[in-house]
Amino acid sequence: MVGSGAIGCEMLKNFAMIGLGASPEGKVYVTDMDLIEKSNLNRQFLFRPHDVQQMKSAVAAKAVKVMNPNMNIVAHQNRVGAETEKIYNDDFFESLDGVANALDNVDARIYMDRRCVFYKKPLLESGTLGTKGNVQVVLPDVTESYSSSQDPPEKSIPICTLKNFPNAIEHTLQWARDSFEGLFTQAAETINQYINDPKFMERTLKLQGVQLLETLETVEKAINKKAKNFDDCVAMARRLFQDYFHNQIAQLLFNFPPEQVTSSGAPFWSGPKRCPKAAVFDTNNDQHMDFIVAASNLFAFNVGIEGTRDRSVIKKSLELVDIAPFVPKSGVKISVTEQEAQNNAGDMDDQKVDTLKTTLPDPETLKDLKYFPADFEKDDDSNFHMDFIVACSNLRASNYEIAPADRHKSKLIAGKIIPAIATTTSLITGLVCLELYKIINENKSIENYKNGFINLALPFFGFSEPMPAPKMKYGETEFTLWDSFTVQGKLDDGSEMNLKQLKDTFEEKHNLEISMISQGVAMIYSFFMPPAKMKERLETPISKTVEKVSKKKIKPHQKILVLELCCTDKEGEDVDVPYVKYYLPA
Repeated sequence: MVGSGAIGCEMLKNFAMIGLGASPEGKVYVTDMDLIEKSNLNRQFLFRPHDVQQMKSAVAAKAVKVMNPNMNIVAHQNRVGAETEKIYNDDFFESLDGVANALDNVDARIYMDRRCVFYKKPLLESGTLGTKGNVQVVLPDVTESYSSSQDPPEKSIPICTLKNFPNAIEHTLQWARDSFEGLFTQAAETINQYINDPKFMERTLKLQGVQLLETLETVEKAINKKAKNFDDCVAMARRLFQDYFHNQIAQLLFNFPPEQVTSSGAPFWSGPKRCPKAAVFDTNNDQHMDFIVAASNLFAFNVGIEGTRDRSVIKKSLELVDIAPFVPKSGVKISVTEQEAQNNAGDMDDQKVDTLKTTLPDPETLKDLKYFPADFEKDDDSNFHMDFIVACSNLRASNYEIAPADRHKSKLIAGKIIPAIATTTSLITGLVCLELYKIINENKSIENYKNGFINLALPFFGFSEPMPAPKMKYGETEFTLWDSFTVQGKLDDGSEMNLKQLKDTFEEKHNLEISMISQGVAMIYSFFMPPAKMKERLETPISKTVEKVSKKKIKPHQKILVLELCCTDKEGEDVDVPYVKYYLPA
């Protein structure tokens, strides 16, 4: 089972109750690399307050062992992905009877789906969103896979709306969240990469437009304007306030005055476009001070300086800060539409880029310069992260006369907390277990399985037969996404097969002529290769050819190579064929 959050906890409880993995030879593996957070406790019911900051999978496994002492459960703390394939390798997957997903993101779901298709393992997929939930059964050789169909991508907020024309608290919260990442996470990471990564500049110069200039400016600012004490951090926070909530608004109103009209004569500031007002800083305004306290402490954290929450100390520092009067700039481009925003993203000051490239100091001279990135953590009330997000969002909302959001609502939106309801979770995992019984009984008939779609708020309960795996054909042979050619790399004489022998095998056994072969992104054979190179590749053992072309050693835990083929049939027509599972010689 992958994941031990809301669905994972409920699923493990069900597994314990039905006795899954409770026989001497049975075993359940659960992996989750997350720590338990306080906000998990209302929906991940195997966890208790004293478990906070412990590993989810270990605590969950321990809890279900109490429910069923006979259950053999092994807890791992690994992310599933390419980086853990040495752990979840061929031997591991081949030993499994099935996989249950309890994941919270599409990328991990797609990855696990690919692995289950490759090893021909049943997959039980499920998810919830508030009162809504779904269950999907993925059955080898019978159904389509999870990746065969996908939901449309989430709608993103247009850049121009975020930057200049917000009209909802969601817009100001996203802007505040982006500001946090740019100021306190990415800036620190960028300067650390500049100092420690020899290829940083080479990679940076490949960036396009504004992104290149902003990266170089971030490095320059981190070097030349590093805070030396907390007073400097307060000054940086005060100037940030002036820039965010006064100067940027004043510049916007300079470009588009309140009385501005469009080319058709309609008021520019109408409909979703709210005419903003610049804020005037006031130390007696609690919201203004909330922002200064949070920002100054975060700037201090970035450079390893001790901060303070004492507002009297911070107010005294503010008296020393000199703020230059705002002078509007002519010729500043402000994007009004999404298309304009994308077009302007390519514009940059080439002269400034050239100057920065030549004036930035040698990274070797900066080895003593240390920055500490602030990785956003919504549940720690002492780290100023949510303090900054709430203050920044509500100040911007105040600029545009948008109703502010309290800390709880801000945390839900900015932390992307998806509401999980225990009743939805328990219903969905119950439906998963009904399908699990069918898999255990080795029922291969598609009409006996049911995908489920529910919405408790309506209420709606819908069940449908899974879609069958789509069939493809070459010659008279039908195949699906579950099929592959199996080729043993070890020949009878103990030597390894070469590409010529592979080509001959396909011609003799399948009446297919191979025109191209690739392994991953490496093209290891093609019909248009120069004769000398083709001869060499055809006569070299396949594993050696793969290593030479890909410039990567085959990992010791790897037993199988995936080879993709382009083939023609007897009539010389291009045909789709399954991939090849090439078993490396032991």
